[in-house]
Amino acid sequence: MEASSHEYVIALGSNMRVPRVGGPRRVLAAAINVMAGKGVDVLEVSRIRSSLPVGPSYRRYANAAARVETPHGPEQFLALLQDIETRFGRKRRGARWRSRPLDLDIILWSGGAWLSPELTIPHPLFRIRDFVSRPAAEVAPHWRDPLSGLTLRQISTRGF
Repeated sequence: MEASSHEYVIALGSNMRVPRVGGPRRVLAAAINVMAGKGVDVLEVSRIRSSLPVGPSYRRYANAAARVETPHGPEQFLALLQDIETRFGRKRRGARWRSRPLDLDIILWSGGAWLSPELTIPHPLFRIRDFVSRPAAEVAPHWRDPLSGLTLRQISTRGF
């Protein structure tokens, strides 16, 4: 990793078909390709898992995680991820837990913790969501949660 670059673990999720892309699994693969085309070095991607939705959505989710490297700091990287979500049809208004074509969340980053009005790293709920912690542990098992001190492997196997 270069001195001016950052590594991140991001969670990917989809439970909607996107026109000209396909179903949720294809949406995740396409989102990875878009990231790579935007100067993000995709280092590793977990296998895609199926999970039940959180909240009132009825559609199952396809979930994965990726470990990536980019020169972008946390808030710049968040803006890039939100731009990608928008390209896939994500709307940021309406019901919070509704179905969505693409959800990209920063879970951890190589700089430790980050707190701003726009972004909290580590992601506040990743420890209690198996559909996030297990794929994250697959791509970065030895990364440590800066708040608990536990590795992603430990978090994914013991749950919270």
